[in-house]
Parts: sequence; C-alpha cells; structure tokens
Amino acid sequence: MSTLTIMKSNNAVKVWFDDFKMFVSLEDGREIAIPLEWFPKLRDATKAQLDNWRLIGDGEGIHWQDLDEDISVEALLN
Repeated sequence: MSTLTIMKSNNAVKVWFDDFKMFVSLEDGREIAIPLEWFPKLRDATKAQLDNWRLIGDGEGIHWQDLDEDISVEALLN
C-alpha cells in the first residue's frame, strides 16, 4: 500500500487586507484569513501603512517598516 505525503510550506508569498482581516497566501497554495483585531498596530494603521509590507526570511515572516511590526507566519497557523 502506498501513502500520500503532502508537503506543506509555511512560507508566505502574498499579503492583502480588507476592512477587518489580513489575508496571507502561502507557497503551497493555502490562504489564511486573520482578524485585524488580533493585531492592534495593524488594526489602527492606514491603508498605505498596511500595504507597505515585505516578506522576511523567504516568507517565514511579514514586516511593516512604518509600524515597526513583525509577524511570524508559523504563529498565524498555530
């Protein structure tokens, strides 16, 4: 009998926002949605500040220079 192994990657490739959530697209095709309420700096930020993000560590984290905020993608999945 054979078994299927699914290789999951916790690295982000894209981040975007609506009025209440942050969305993160992962390298393996998964997309997650996280309430902005969990992150007061992001919740209170302007659209320009939210859109000024960059991936760090090959997508292991997300950094907002204007907000001095770093979020680990792995932490979002736990």
